[in-house]
Amino acid sequence: MMKMNKTNQKGFTLIELMIVVAIIGILAAIALPAYQTYTQKSKFTEVVMATTAFKSAFEVAAQTGEITALAEANPGVNGFPAAIDNSADPDSIADSVTIANGVIQATGSAEVDGLTFTLTPSGVDAPITWEKGGTCVAAGVC
Repeated sequence: MMKMNKTNQKGFTLIELMIVVAIIGILAAIALPAYQTYTQKSKFTEVVMATTAFKSAFEVAAQTGEITALAEANPGVNGFPAAIDNSADPDSIADSVTIANGVIQATGSAEVDGLTFTLTPSGVDAPITWEKGGTCVAAGVC
């Protein structure tokens, strides 16, 4: 009877380790750009939310008859807030927000690449619908 030596393999072979490293590299290459877009999108939410006061003021003014045409929807008149300028505030993501002839425009700071967000109303008659636009649409952050 012949005696055979059995050796137990312990650990991983080099090829197994290389496969794991390659898989992690591929996952990181896919996840990193997605994560960067996600973080910019979450920061840009502040710019979108900064338009809320103007949007609400427009809808109230239209429903109560304070405005009868888009040309009457401008900052500081007919119940609309004054234009917002936060460009001097280093902590603000929304640099400015204004409304002109019913079109609300918000501009982000350099932290969100200065992207813009616009809301254009369908008119002053109910139901008012809003069309989203600006450079944030092409960037995929709004």
